Amino acid sequence: MPKAFLHPFAKPTRESFVRIVRGDGALLYTADGRELVDGMASLWYCAIGHGRKEMAESIAAQAGTLAAYSCFDPFTTDPAEELAELLREIGPMPDSRIFFTGSGSESIDTAMKLARIAHVQAGQGQRKLIISRLRGYHGTTYGGTSAQGIAPNRENFGPFVEEVVQVPADDVEALASLMAQRGDEVAAVIVEPVQGAGGIYPATEGYLESVRKLCDQHGAYLVFDEVITGFGRLGTWFAAHHYGVRPDLVTFAKAVTSGYLPLGGVFVGPAPTAALQSDPDFFLRHGFTYSGHATACAAGLTNLGIIRREGLVQRALHVGDRLSAGLRALADDGTIDHVRGLGAMWAAGLRADQNAMVLRDAMFEHGVVCRALNADSLLFCPPLVTTDEQVDRIVDAVATAAR
Repeated sequence: MPKAFLHPFAKPTRESFVRIVRGDGALLYTADGRELVDGMASLWYCAIGHGRKEMAESIAAQAGTLAAYSCFDPFTTDPAEELAELLREIGPMPDSRIFFTGSGSESIDTAMKLARIAHVQAGQGQRKLIISRLRGYHGTTYGGTSAQGIAPNRENFGPFVEEVVQVPADDVEALASLMAQRGDEVAAVIVEPVQGAGGIYPATEGYLESVRKLCDQHGAYLVFDEVITGFGRLGTWFAAHHYGVRPDLVTFAKAVTSGYLPLGGVFVGPAPTAALQSDPDFFLRHGFTYSGHATACAAGLTNLGIIRREGLVQRALHVGDRLSAGLRALADDGTIDHVRGLGAMWAAGLRADQNAMVLRDAMFEHGVVCRALNADSLLFCPPLVTTDEQVDRIVDAVATAAR
């Protein structure tokens, strides 16, 4: 009989897994005593590193006072209110409101629903169409899967949410053509400023600015999916700051708590907020049991305090520069094919004779964790506390595995 735990993104028939039992900073330790450099911040999220006692103490203190209580009308809690205020302060739209969820997938579904209902409240109820991009990853709930641009993640899960379509990534003309045909039907365009799980592809120069103009021209909301890029990953609090483009809604999760507890949310900018508030009798019938979960919000407050105190937003550039320089040296000597990325997110593009899964497993044997994308890329997103020596270990493991 197989084990009880059915693992996510894994073969149901797989019987053996690497058991992680402890973490310390950017290091992981397995049940058999091996030390590993975490080259992926677990799954893009552990910005402050593993094993922070300050986080454990903060979580315990809140759980011992009020672990959680519903924030449905008429209730609220101090941690939820305080975290929302802090997020508005550091976020991409300083005059936004914050809707809390439990994950990035819930955040995407929320952004899609808020975009549609806000247009209804603004007298534009015909606006239902959601446009996303090929190669984009937007979670695995039905809304997010419908917006997915990664074909294998959609296969055999249909039918999907209606009126959700994809256009080629970074193809402004394709987006402009679709919006010219159906502009008065478009509710929102969803964009990852840097496509993460799809392979770490930063938006091409001028693309996001063009999408912003198209949304303005056709009355659609621009949604940035910053579940990965938020909270310092690009050397700015959000990718919107890096690119200088102001979205209407922004999804977040992952590094808001560095994964110490599940938490996500949506920044709701002035335009959709005004629509939602236009009728004083309108009641927003959307939310989750754990929207504004008190202990998760307390974890977010402590985590963001650590990021600020230790200057980790700025440190992301140092980590990324050192990692990218090492990978580029390997590309220059032909060990790998090319390098792409931004901030502290990088991918090693492989030669045609190399296989990413094989190299990933070989790197594990050399004490480094990374993610393999298909057969052609290795992905890296190390904790922002990763030391120079640990970054060099990542690069050395790539070199050893690839030769």
